[in-house]
Amino acid sequence: MNPPGVRRVTWRAMRARRRELARLCGWSLVESLPALLSGYLVARAVDEGFLAGHALTGLTWLGALAVAVLIGATATGRTYRSLGAVVEPFRDELAAQVVRGALRDATRAGGHPDSTAVARLTHQTEIVRDTFAGLLMVTRGFLFSAGAALLGLLALAPVVAALAAAPLAVGLAVFLTALPAMVTHQRAYVRAGEQLGQSAATALAGHRDVLACGAQARVTADVERRVSSQAAAERTLARMAAIRSLSLGIGGWLPLVVLLAAAPWLVQHGLTAGAVLGALIYVSTGLQPALHTLVQGVGGGGLRYVVTLENILRTCPEIDAPRPPESVNRTPRSRPPTGRTGPAPAVEVRGLTFRYGPRSRPILENFSLDLTHGEHLAVVGPSGAGKSTLAALMAGLVPPQAGTVHLAGEPVTGADPAALARMRVLVPQEAYIFTGRLADNLRYLRPDADDRTLETALDTLGARPLATRLGGLNAQVTPALLSGGERQLIAAVRAWLAPAPLVILDEATCHLDPALEATVEDAFARRPGSLVVIAHRISSALRARRLLVLDGDEPVAGTHEQLLAHSATYRLLVGYWDEPAVAPPATPARRG
Repeated sequence: MNPPGVRRVTWRAMRARRRELARLCGWSLVESLPALLSGYLVARAVDEGFLAGHALTGLTWLGALAVAVLIGATATGRTYRSLGAVVEPFRDELAAQVVRGALRDATRAGGHPDSTAVARLTHQTEIVRDTFAGLLMVTRGFLFSAGAALLGLLALAPVVAALAAAPLAVGLAVFLTALPAMVTHQRAYVRAGEQLGQSAATALAGHRDVLACGAQARVTADVERRVSSQAAAERTLARMAAIRSLSLGIGGWLPLVVLLAAAPWLVQHGLTAGAVLGALIYVSTGLQPALHTLVQGVGGGGLRYVVTLENILRTCPEIDAPRPPESVNRTPRSRPPTGRTGPAPAVEVRGLTFRYGPRSRPILENFSLDLTHGEHLAVVGPSGAGKSTLAALMAGLVPPQAGTVHLAGEPVTGADPAALARMRVLVPQEAYIFTGRLADNLRYLRPDADDRTLETALDTLGARPLATRLGGLNAQVTPALLSGGERQLIAAVRAWLAPAPLVILDEATCHLDPALEATVEDAFARRPGSLVVIAHRISSALRARRLLVLDGDEPVAGTHEQLLAHSATYRLLVGYWDEPAVAPPATPARRG
């Protein structure tokens, strides 16, 4: 009956709240006190009180039953409070999973918004919450009520317990055997409803086109077919109620018939009239209602729970809940830690503070960050947040007011320009191209590169069409005759050829079209060394394994999923960018 995903999620939700479940079971045990004592106390009231001519004794036994009922009623209120402590957090976790899945699908490369996520969040999640609560209540109700009734029957007479338990077990077996088929039909009903909703929504959204094309009959027929499919699924599901009635008849009513039929024989073998009445009370007020609640609850709400949760898990696969992104403001340190056992990070920033004036607000304050060798980091944030400033500080072009920057363990402050050039290459938004041969521009940072190496770089970064148009490697380049995108592309090839292990792209591809930008950034990501990209498109951010958000407050770093969950600034940027990601093509279609 229970798909593995549903079983795993349900079991995990209950294990996570063992204390709350234990409290629920404890109050359920108290609540079942009347079910445990009712038959026994009535039997004593009849045998020792009313039939013996001692009415006061009989009333005393019944008074004890009334006290048990009051205690059970008090415990009932406590069970619902304990139930909420289990169910509501589960609903919140499920809603968060739906939201994360919808955001991931809408913001991943090639993704798109899914309108059905609203239905999953508002309708299906509430169905799961309500049916999960119902399942817990009916399951614990059956276990405690039926268990208490059977214990009471054993206390009266073991033979009576056997006569009642046998039909109960048969009825349960019939119901459990039919349960997989019920799940199948419930699943078909839910999917038929989804297909009907999608068909109707499509027809309504495109009604003008339908009228313009004269396709009313075709669209109407399609919607009618979906309506008929849903109606058929609902009728099939309704027919399954007959099986539930059969199991109730066997497990709930047959024990009463058996006890009544066996009453003369039981009395002849020493069972008192009070004990027979008590046994009938145990069956009619304990076993029968418990079984009825279980069958109706599992056969109705339980099926909806399994199928609806299965649908949510199918459309929103489980992903690890994003951990809060790391804060990148740490205790400042003036130099790299001593006693390091491994290689120094590619970039190590400690306690960095920078402001453009003595009284101005700091662009960065007490900022710290590590970038490992080979790591791809994208820096995002609103305009003026300090992204380009951070790039200049990393590159050693601007000295900080406080803190340090080390590249591969070497400080950048006070470093010789030639030494800095060997450690990093910075490509700004406004690319510098000088008048001269194309090959000389490309060899600017790697003078020993031969023509074959240059040709490979042009092909790798998608710059071959530009080189061909200009006339090849020996062509003369005039910067004023190049577009902004063409200048950026030449600068990108130059940086890709540089031997420096760290490349910083400060919006260095903003004039390229998305396809060519993807080609360039993919080439840098596959290049040996580390990469920092000051991103201006969501696609640039998504290509990075790690992101840093600067928003004028405390910077945070993390994965795309972590920042979607914990950074309001990042969510706003993703919504503002909201452009399709483009995979790198074999040949770029446009530049500039």
